[in-house]
Amino acid sequence: MENATPEIIEKAKSWLSSQYDAETRKQVQYLIDNDPNELTESFYRILEFGTGGLRGIMGVGTNRMNIYTVAMATQGLANYIKMKFADMKTPQIAIAYDCRNNSKEFAKITADVMTANGIKVFLFSALRPTPELSFAIRELHCQSGIVVTASHNPKEYNGYKVYWEDGGQIVAPHDKNIIAEVQKITDISMVKRKGNAKLLEMLGDEFDEIYLNKVMSLSLSPKLIKKHKNLSFVYTPIHGTGGQVMPKLFAKAGFKNFYPVEEQMVTDGNFPTVVSPNPEEPAAMSMAIEKAKAMKADVVLATDPDADRVGVAVRDDNGEFLLLNGNQTASILTYYILTRWEELGKLTGKEFIVKTIVTSDLLIKIADKFNVKTYDVLTGFKYIADKILNKPEEQFICGGEESYGFLVGDFVRDKDAIITCFMLAEATAWAAEQGRTLYQILKEIYMEFGVYREKLVSLTKKGISGIEEIKNMMLQFRTNPPKNLLGSRITEIRDYKLGISKDMNFGVETVINLPKSDVLQFFTEDSIKVSVRPSGTEPKIKFYFSMNEPLEKLGELHGVEQELNENLDELAKLFIEPQQA
Repeated sequence: MENATPEIIEKAKSWLSSQYDAETRKQVQYLIDNDPNELTESFYRILEFGTGGLRGIMGVGTNRMNIYTVAMATQGLANYIKMKFADMKTPQIAIAYDCRNNSKEFAKITADVMTANGIKVFLFSALRPTPELSFAIRELHCQSGIVVTASHNPKEYNGYKVYWEDGGQIVAPHDKNIIAEVQKITDISMVKRKGNAKLLEMLGDEFDEIYLNKVMSLSLSPKLIKKHKNLSFVYTPIHGTGGQVMPKLFAKAGFKNFYPVEEQMVTDGNFPTVVSPNPEEPAAMSMAIEKAKAMKADVVLATDPDADRVGVAVRDDNGEFLLLNGNQTASILTYYILTRWEELGKLTGKEFIVKTIVTSDLLIKIADKFNVKTYDVLTGFKYIADKILNKPEEQFICGGEESYGFLVGDFVRDKDAIITCFMLAEATAWAAEQGRTLYQILKEIYMEFGVYREKLVSLTKKGISGIEEIKNMMLQFRTNPPKNLLGSRITEIRDYKLGISKDMNFGVETVINLPKSDVLQFFTEDSIKVSVRPSGTEPKIKFYFSMNEPLEKLGELHGVEQELNENLDELAKLFIEPQQA
């Protein structure tokens, strides 16, 4: 066990002053006396206010999520809001929070700092989904918004996401400008913490009704919902915010058989029934699938703690439950929605969808069929929201990302699991009208456009050393890129950090017209696509692998999928094994 540096000990001792509460001082003193490693991790830097906001492990110290780091970040944001809206007497902000430990306390200190700075706060009276917060910003004419959440991260984490007046998460130039203001707040004494109750307004169930009515307005097949109202759905919020509104929505829609997983409807930031509250993890959906088997349900739906991501399980041709990944869910929904838009005569040639650069290119193929434009954006739903904002002359239909996020319509400007579950339920009714299941719709998509398979591998590299390891990996991939993958020659390399795409056949470089980001992509002559990027929210480096093959006959689907899966496993080894050696 190494000793903490004198600088770190000095920084920690500053947290023993009377500005900090007794429990915080006690915990800091314990670290100084007993745990130099944790002391170092807690104080070696100031918790980074990233381009989306805060996220970190909860605990005492400058590098942890606690009421002091939250208050200091909020003061910086408040200063920026007042500066940008200097002509407004009272700027407004909406604040929501999720089920995590300390979320309510962090929301309260955030509200206190904002009202202390003369900013009116609309604060949800209890936990609510992130997308409802995004909706509230525009509905209530706010200049900004905050949701206290660490999304699907493990229970040790919390954070908050910052939104701007368009209802989307902050992007350039606001992201960097807010970071600059936050960095100016170097001591808790610089924070105004005495809240002004006159500037606080609470939001409750009545606001849910406004939001859910808007969700219902997206319906493309209301008659089919009525006809197939006896379809059955099992749902879990995984102890999170979706439990507040999803039962109301399905009742409002008229579905008669909606079965929540009662054990997971309990609000609990310790997530006692799962190892990880992430619907991308099969284990997180196991209780829901078991209940669905018992109830003979048609579809399983799961939302993460802040209800912006959706996990889905559908019955295959043998009646067994099959977990869909984010790309498959997005493909089914895009296909359903564009088909209905065409049938209803709503397509005019000015519509578009959006996906992220690591999301399946199958979405492009589907959109092309309907002559709907596709925009590719950087990873992160904030870039989808920004595209909606900056294309006012065109109409956004829907958009998605491989990491289980999807959005329909533009009254919310973030991924929305509430909307997505509703549209999936409606798509189930649409499929049932044709005597099909969602799985059979997916097979028809593969038959028409080819079978697309993807694989995501994340390597976790924790602590100070992990940050350096990830930097070095990205440097190696840039300076020594592969020449071929599985015998297929690389024809293009895109470096989003440099903003350059290089044609490897002719050496021609073209500019990538997207914001700079630390992402590399490799494309081969046989449609292999590999993307590499450090995570923006966790100590991970992520590898995305994608391949596709045409499908001649439906009976060959299993064999084609098996072959693609094996090739993806081999492809992953090329990138992962050298990093683990």
